[in-house]
Amino acid sequence: MNPTPRHIHFLGICGTAMGSVAAAMQDQGFLVTGQDENVYPPMSTFLESKGVAITPGFNPADIPTADLIVIGNAMSRGNPAVESVLNRKLLYLSLPEALKHFVLRGRHNLVVTGTHGKTTTTSILAWIFEHAGLAPGYLIGGIPANLGQGANIRDSRFFIIEGDEYDTAFFDKRSKFVHYLPELAIVNNIEFDHADIYRDLDEIKTSFRRLLNIVPSGGIVLINGDDPNCLDVAKNCPAPVATVGFSAGCARQIQNAAHSPGGSSFELSGEKFSIPLSGEFNIRNAAMAASAALHYGIPAEKIRSALASFQGIRRRQEVRGTVNGITVIDDFGHHPTAIRETLAGLRKKYGAARIWALFEPRSNTTRRAVFQHELPAAFAEADGAFIARIARLEQLPESDRLDPERVVADIAATGKPAFYEPTAAAIVARLKPLAKSGDIVVVFSNGGFDGIHEKLLTSL
Repeated sequence: MNPTPRHIHFLGICGTAMGSVAAAMQDQGFLVTGQDENVYPPMSTFLESKGVAITPGFNPADIPTADLIVIGNAMSRGNPAVESVLNRKLLYLSLPEALKHFVLRGRHNLVVTGTHGKTTTTSILAWIFEHAGLAPGYLIGGIPANLGQGANIRDSRFFIIEGDEYDTAFFDKRSKFVHYLPELAIVNNIEFDHADIYRDLDEIKTSFRRLLNIVPSGGIVLINGDDPNCLDVAKNCPAPVATVGFSAGCARQIQNAAHSPGGSSFELSGEKFSIPLSGEFNIRNAAMAASAALHYGIPAEKIRSALASFQGIRRRQEVRGTVNGITVIDDFGHHPTAIRETLAGLRKKYGAARIWALFEPRSNTTRRAVFQHELPAAFAEADGAFIARIARLEQLPESDRLDPERVVADIAATGKPAFYEPTAAAIVARLKPLAKSGDIVVVFSNGGFDGIHEKLLTSL
């Protein structure tokens, strides 16, 4: 393998991680190009601002003569660009493999994992290290406001990376995070997800055990001590384990948690911290990041000021605008637990304000019937809900699909207004006469949702 490829071409470049790494490698002096089918902001505009040339579609003729092709995990056999790479015998790697070979080897890698909270926790941790003057490298599945980009590859002892349990590529079905050479691993929580690649929770737990099996004896694993699945996975872990959580038995117990319209506060290891994020989940995220920072000797005062100045992440409770007193919020939540906890956090922040929740079933799990019964309860803190048609309907047999109309009926049975509207435009049209000044409208989707945020702001 050429140890120093100069021209790297990314297939599926607009994926969150792919785009972030592509931009960071461009910053490092590599020539970076890419192709993708779904080119939309914020990633498309972010890459353009970095000077990365993107070709729409996967025409094989658009693959340049590059030293290395990085193939995203959304790519599959049958894709014309993938077939061309294979037929032409071009050098290719998955994104996690490329990171392992060219970025992570020889560094102190802090890997943040879990079903929920990975992006927030990784962002907080990277900001703490940055704020403390340690200039870490990082890769985050989002764009933190404090850092301005989701990836930064620099000559640093530390690399902080969001560790995804999803599979690596069509040619490597192991979880991405097994490539990340962890010295410190955070496991925030473990639930069933990714129904397209995992049969059950036990398979997911096996994947997390594989990660913990490669943490060196000189490293450490920080585990959610309130989560039975995390505790089970950590049994017989060959590396040192420390539990973090609200339970009395946790080695690093979170105490005196409090909430206010401006955020949350808590105590950890005898120190008081505050963060301008709402909800118990975000307290745990901050406590995990603080625990990791304390492990590496960052003073509590530096951690405290970093947490207090944390500005959040795009698409995580991100206020997109306020018009006529109605606030529109964007959130990446697409799992019942994430939706429930985000709404609980917003309720703590906005108090008695009326909250409308709009949900696009788009992830590979929520498109399926796996959470048919759990989803209605996830909207308990909302005052009204709208559910859209499931994305990519034709890819699933009817027997496997989520029934969004049934979800709506179950929510309505609790006495709340709930509506099934297939499209973004239909949702906006139905919501417009219902919304009033002081209302909060939160949009849950892990995609673009057909530009519903701008449609809302324009219509309202």
